[in-house]
Amino acid sequence: MKPHFIDNRAVAGASGQAIAVIDPSTGEEYERIARGNAADIDLAVQAARRAYDEGAWGRLSAAERGRLLLKLAVKVQDHHEELAQIESRDCGKPTRQARADATALARYFEFYGGAADKLTGETLPYAQGYTVLTLREPHGVTGHIVPWNYPMQIFGRSVGGALAAGNACVVKPAEDACMSLLRVAELAAEVGFPPGALNIVTGYGHEAGDMLVRHAGVDHISFTGSPRVGVLVTQAAAERHVPVTLELGGKSPQIVFADADMDAMVPVVLNAIVQNAGQTCSAGSRLLIERSAYEQVLDQVGKAFAALRAGPAAMDLDCGPLIRKTQQERVQGFLRDAERDGIAAVARGVVVSEAPSGGFYQAPTLLRDVPVKHRLAQEEIFGPVLSAMPFDNEADAVRIANATEYGLVASVWTRDGSRALRLSRKVRSGQVFINNYGAGGGIELPFGGVKASGHGREKGFEALYGFTVLKTISIKHD
Repeated sequence: MKPHFIDNRAVAGASGQAIAVIDPSTGEEYERIARGNAADIDLAVQAARRAYDEGAWGRLSAAERGRLLLKLAVKVQDHHEELAQIESRDCGKPTRQARADATALARYFEFYGGAADKLTGETLPYAQGYTVLTLREPHGVTGHIVPWNYPMQIFGRSVGGALAAGNACVVKPAEDACMSLLRVAELAAEVGFPPGALNIVTGYGHEAGDMLVRHAGVDHISFTGSPRVGVLVTQAAAERHVPVTLELGGKSPQIVFADADMDAMVPVVLNAIVQNAGQTCSAGSRLLIERSAYEQVLDQVGKAFAALRAGPAAMDLDCGPLIRKTQQERVQGFLRDAERDGIAAVARGVVVSEAPSGGFYQAPTLLRDVPVKHRLAQEEIFGPVLSAMPFDNEADAVRIANATEYGLVASVWTRDGSRALRLSRKVRSGQVFINNYGAGGGIELPFGGVKASGHGREKGFEALYGFTVLKTISIKHD
């Protein structure tokens, strides 16, 4: 059984209980992790508190923290293939996707390592006889709840920024996918991160995760997950007046006008929904098409969908399996609703014959004429299902794009630059891509949503502000 990682050492779970680790490609157990509880969380928070308040971590300069993050970036690259293989098996990711995630993890540490000593305050003009300045200080101990769809990437963008800002971190990964993060924590200790700077407690969200959010020693919470759980996290944190950064998913529109470059658009639209088998917060899951080009676009995208193949992670196909049986059943439930309500499938990919019968596979599916208010167009499916719908003009496109509770990412495909800018202003979304779709964008690009997609920003330099507290100092000298 894989233990927790606390205070730079492996620590057995207090309860002695375990959670099975399932390979999504086969449906079979291949490992067990410790089932964390309140005692484990308390041990990890105490370790982080010591590291920040009185330990070596709290005494490091910003430049020294940056150097450690840069060393960790190099270490991740040295173990790139090992981490990719761990992630591929644990999450069911095609190998090339897992490798891309390992590369992104190293890049996050590299970016935040370079940014650590660039986080500065200001000198403010004020009354005669005063000098006023601001400082950006760490919160102290930050808690991080990391989901199962992109463990390494989300760990990098959340924990990387928190460490760069000087916080000590306690991380609760998803019980479905935490093996890579336990290994990364070991690598951090190997490159010299002081004990308590980075701690990992595995377990269920309603047990270990809930206790992390409620623990009196935690000063900030970073949560990525569903809007429903995001509300619970916010409510629990609010009882202690603890700030929260929330990334809660999306129902992101890809808006295609008749004058778009269709050859450039089709592969990008395709990748935005089938990457990671559609299990992406920023997946482009709604395809809005100008009516005059509706059939043409459906035909082109449909042909691309029909060529897609899903299979075991090791086969490195277009889609791997979904993360677990319940997620597979959820996606299949949406498709049954589509059939019941007369919503037609334009095209489907295939699950290859080599796929083990116990794996959690779903063929990519393109649906047409999805009503704007149907749950297929409103709810986050988290699978390789794309819902297409027509629009008549710019105003109609904006109305449909904004007609969900989410607002994470959007894209606009058009050769008309003025139109692209008009829509990018009117669509309610944290990110807008014009003639491209970044599925969350690069490491440098601030990422986060509006409405039910959450608040606060991750990625880029902007994320560092959320992991610090601004202090104003006023000096009277005359």
